[in-house]
Amino acid sequence: CVSLQHVTPPRINGWTPFLLLICLTVTLGTTVPVGYFFGVLNAPAEMIKRWCQDILASEYDTIVTSSQLDILWSSIVSIYLIGGICGSCFSALCSDKYGRSAKRNPFYLRIIIHIIIFRKGCLLISCVLLVISGILFTWCRAAKSLEMLMVGRFLGGIASALIFTAQPMYLLEAAPSELSGSVGVFTCIGVTGGILLAQVFTLDHLLGNERLWPYALSAYALLVMASMVLMWWFPESPRWLYLQKRDAVSSEQALRRLRGKNAEEEVQQELMEMKATLEAKTSEKASSLCSVLRDRELRLPLLLVCSFQATQQLSGINAIFFYSLAILTEAGFSSGAATWLNLGIGCFNLCTSLLGPLLIHKFPRRPLMMLSCSICAMALFAMSFGLFFLESSASAVLDYFCIVFILTFILGFQLGLGPIAYFIGSELLEDQPRPVAMSMGSLFSWIGNFMVGMCFPLLQSVWSSFAFIPCMCVCCYCLLLTWRYLPETRGREPKDVRPLMSQGLASKRN
Repeated sequence: CVSLQHVTPPRINGWTPFLLLICLTVTLGTTVPVGYFFGVLNAPAEMIKRWCQDILASEYDTIVTSSQLDILWSSIVSIYLIGGICGSCFSALCSDKYGRSAKRNPFYLRIIIHIIIFRKGCLLISCVLLVISGILFTWCRAAKSLEMLMVGRFLGGIASALIFTAQPMYLLEAAPSELSGSVGVFTCIGVTGGILLAQVFTLDHLLGNERLWPYALSAYALLVMASMVLMWWFPESPRWLYLQKRDAVSSEQALRRLRGKNAEEEVQQELMEMKATLEAKTSEKASSLCSVLRDRELRLPLLLVCSFQATQQLSGINAIFFYSLAILTEAGFSSGAATWLNLGIGCFNLCTSLLGPLLIHKFPRRPLMMLSCSICAMALFAMSFGLFFLESSASAVLDYFCIVFILTFILGFQLGLGPIAYFIGSELLEDQPRPVAMSMGSLFSWIGNFMVGMCFPLLQSVWSSFAFIPCMCVCCYCLLLTWRYLPETRGREPKDVRPLMSQGLASKRN
């Protein structure tokens, strides 16, 4: 007699089909749009500038000079980064307010704080803001409104800041501890995938033309709306439910959904660990922004988180993708060749980011980070001198050497600086100070991004090819900081890592 039994999909090294679905859906609906925002204005820049010039002339009776138009364009680009800075500050403020007694706050503020701190709720709020931005982009040309374009960019920046704070925490808290590094790199994969998607959609024969550029700006919204349908169905973070909301029943239900039907032992073990964590911190006060900043034991992990996030932006990666077409054109390539080379660089960026889950799972964080910073610094040094000699010699060989240096830099970036900076805060800090630290890291990331967007063109006009030298110095700083202070977090819980950083700058890393 043969009996048929229901077979639950097997767990592969901690992965379940449901957890993989969550990682892919959340990435497609949140971090891919963030990357899309970074890359979408590169190709259609001249078309949008002409539209802005026409709108100012027809609607405002204002004729602008070329330099004034450049200032307006810099404002359109940078207002997204300003929105990111404001969003990071708002996220930190919510974490601070949530740490105090809710009874001291008005009812409407308690509701807002609850939604924002709620991991999945924060992501859904971000998705709503992204959809609103997409609607504004779609109709800005029909409405002849520069304001709609700028408000859409600003709201997108706020949404992106909330995503950078909540998305890594949600995935890391939904996954088992052995997958913390593997799920952490989905943030970086999403951003690089979004940049590539923007490069594809803004090609001339797709949406990057005079007639369709508003749809190129808003195409990401389709991904967001499709992902939101599934995200409503996903469970909340089990750790947040247990440790913050003190709801053991809901936490257990979420864990059972995430771990599968044949993982009773793992579920009970995780519940016992969270119970022990909760009992250990019952007497502690909830972490606020001020209390985290005053805690001497948290100063070194905060320095590491903020430095890594700032270095990630100041390393030169955004300068390359913000101005890649201009860099390739200056290197001697035609406009058409530069466009396709730019797309190829985006493909290479995505392919190297896909190595992240394997590398993070197999290798320790410290050597990956040091190797990444070293390769980035050497590639930037070589690229600076390559572009310098190219300006004087116009050698065709140097054209291709410059491309090799750019690809080498991207490879080095994706080994460590790209993925590790996003999730290292979740491995260095325990549950209480983690939201505040992540929001502070996000703030430094956006400030670094803003500095690149505003300062790199000025440096390029003054120093020409040597504008990448400050970026090289930042990579060297991160290398020294990692070598001296970063403890190895692979295979360790935050409570085991904390004593290694409790003495601040006098701490020993091992």
